Amino acid sequence: MDKEISIQEVRKQKSKNWLIGFVALVVILLIVWWLRNTLSSSISKSEIRTAVAEMGDVENTLTASGEVQPEFEQVITSPITAVIQQVLLDAGSTVKAGEKILELDKEATQLTFDKEKDEVELKKNKVVKLRLDLDKSFYDLKIDDSIKAMKITSLRADVENAKRLQKAGGGTREAIETAEMNLRIAELEKKQLENDIRIKQQTMRADIKDSELSAQIQEKQLMEYQSKLQKANIIANRPGVLTYVNKNLGSKVSEGEILARLADLGSFKIIGSISDNYAEQVKIGMPVIIRINDTQLRGSLTNIQPSVQNNILSFDVALDSKNTDLLRPKLKVEVFLVTAAQQNVVRVANGPAFKGATMQDLFVLRKDGKAEKRTVKLGLANFDYVEITEGIKPGETVIISDLSEYKNTKELEIK
Repeated sequence: MDKEISIQEVRKQKSKNWLIGFVALVVILLIVWWLRNTLSSSISKSEIRTAVAEMGDVENTLTASGEVQPEFEQVITSPITAVIQQVLLDAGSTVKAGEKILELDKEATQLTFDKEKDEVELKKNKVVKLRLDLDKSFYDLKIDDSIKAMKITSLRADVENAKRLQKAGGGTREAIETAEMNLRIAELEKKQLENDIRIKQQTMRADIKDSELSAQIQEKQLMEYQSKLQKANIIANRPGVLTYVNKNLGSKVSEGEILARLADLGSFKIIGSISDNYAEQVKIGMPVIIRINDTQLRGSLTNIQPSVQNNILSFDVALDSKNTDLLRPKLKVEVFLVTAAQQNVVRVANGPAFKGATMQDLFVLRKDGKAEKRTVKLGLANFDYVEITEGIKPGETVIISDLSEYKNTKELEIK
């Protein structure tokens, strides 16, 4: 006999069925919502940026920074230790060759110059006196030598006379020996005198040479002082623009201290800097792109500084066009070092959609107004373009805005 089910149990069973049905409905709705968002979604046309794939060149670049500097800049230093007396021109002034920039107090250097000049004159006079003394001494010694020669001639005659007297029986052997002794003494004295003459001449010539050399050295010093005095009139020796002038009136400057910088603004270069993490990729001779606002200039890397400061590597860039109205000293510019290049490849304008990966999903517009997701392969990239090696053909339109929030969407409807 069947057992009757209570009303309470029936109600409980119905509630359970309703709950199961409700949960199933929610699950179905979630699945539908997920499929709808996965397979298709929509976005406003005003919210996206697009670019048409085209054929062209792409250069891979490293981003750096730079500053415009005059290619030729003359550093004007103080030729003497002096006080800045007057500043005639300020930084930024255009100067002509021969135009005075500032004046230094030359009094101390002028006094030193006058003193050196007097000393040079004294040394020149000393050389003249030494020559006169040499001539007089040589003359006196030659006279003494002539007298000695005459005395020797007389003593030789005395020896001959003594010998003749002895033969005649009127002289003695002692008289002959005395005459011969006097002759030998006179001959030795003459040799000594001749040796003294030779040594005296050599000594006095050496003294004259030393004095002449000393006078020449001091005369060179005098010429240096004269040159410094002339240079103390700080003038521009070429046309240009002053980029720096020491305006500290009354201040003392040492010899060699910088007073001004004169630049030729007809030619410029770029001083660039980049993180030393890229040091191995930075090479002399590599192409460089300089961007000033919307204008690009081309150049090449000519020099790399040997030292790294604060993890920054510095380098010089020579511009292909060194004279342009866009260039100004100290102007900050964007610098891009070209590490590789491809010609006549498929390229798309760079944008936030590109994250740097080799393989990447992009949305490509179709003729029906929708955008489909494609996995594309990327190549070289720079600030303007990205190379597409696989997945997109020339003429196709690509969304280059960041659509990361639609990463699970296969298709976008463009409203």
